[in-house]
Amino acid sequence: MTLEILTSDSLAQTRHGFFTRRGGASSGVFAGLNCGQGSSDQSEVVTINRDRVADAMGVPPAHLLGVHQVHSADVVSVTAPLPEKPRADALVTKTPGLALSVLSADCQPVLFADPDAGVIGAAHAGWRGALDGVMEATVDAMVALGAERGNITAAIGPCISQRAYEVGPEFFEDFLTHDPEFSRFFAPGVDDRLLFDLPGFGLSRLRAAGVGHAEWTRHCTYSDADRFYSYRRATHAKEADYGRLITVITL
Repeated sequence: MTLEILTSDSLAQTRHGFFTRRGGASSGVFAGLNCGQGSSDQSEVVTINRDRVADAMGVPPAHLLGVHQVHSADVVSVTAPLPEKPRADALVTKTPGLALSVLSADCQPVLFADPDAGVIGAAHAGWRGALDGVMEATVDAMVALGAERGNITAAIGPCISQRAYEVGPEFFEDFLTHDPEFSRFFAPGVDDRLLFDLPGFGLSRLRAAGVGHAEWTRHCTYSDADRFYSYRRATHAKEADYGRLITVITL
């Protein structure tokens, strides 16, 4: 099966892709294009999957760069292949030939580009990273490389949608502690549960950061098991592990 690569028209001036799980070599609960080196999938199979992604993006495997994601607001600026993955949740570069990647399985994968300045970025933004400012930090790091804030386009890829993201009152209170206005991203659920709008929150943070354009591809990872991995869906199904989707951008 060939790889399925979702793209954003707004990022058409860069080579990029929100890869689905289709077209990979993994099997079992990982069936498809699992690119998570931290999963319990066979490492050689994950390498095959990542090599296919690198080939699709037109870069050598060593130039498919990522970070050791820790749900932080930390960003690294890269100019060459990394000897090891730094602990961070976003990357930026203005060096042609490097492909920036993040992994996700319900969290937001976010791609950024200012094609006029030749600066790109990629961020992994779960609720914690988004709340702590990883997307704003990515924009700031791009500006430091010469990007113009208002010329940056940002696209959020497949992630969990509000209808599938049930949270408890303590989660809600954590957001209200930061800003009472964040209550608008929550809808009533069953009993004391609430439904959190992760991509809506992400879009609001991107727009507040001053990017010229922000959008979401409107794909829900939880609701489409054929195309996407989902940590929450795997947890509900009591599966031992789950695959990780990869999202990539290159100049």
